[in-house]
Amino acid sequence: MKQLTDEILAFNEVRGWTAGNRDARSLAISISLEAAELLEHFQWQSGEEAVSQNRTAVEDEAADVFIYLLQLADVLGIDLEEAARRKIEKNALKYPAPGQESVR
Repeated sequence: MKQLTDEILAFNEVRGWTAGNRDARSLAISISLEAAELLEHFQWQSGEEAVSQNRTAVEDEAADVFIYLLQLADVLGIDLEEAARRKIEKNALKYPAPGQESVR
């Protein structure tokens, strides 16, 4: 992910897109806006219909969310892989698999 993040940062730098919009607030807003654009493709139809009719657009919007998320993680110094692993562990404790519930 580091290499991809570096590629994204270089892409933005060459275009002068880093000034004024590379703070946590701006990036978090951008993630939300791009996620809403992704969601638009699923409005008024089933998930299967949305993907079959708009696969490329869905992929593009998902990529936009991911690109902004990588930038946010970079700004905040978050290792997304490690954060995801920690979150999975927390979720496993909070939501144990059937048959693995702890006795209280």
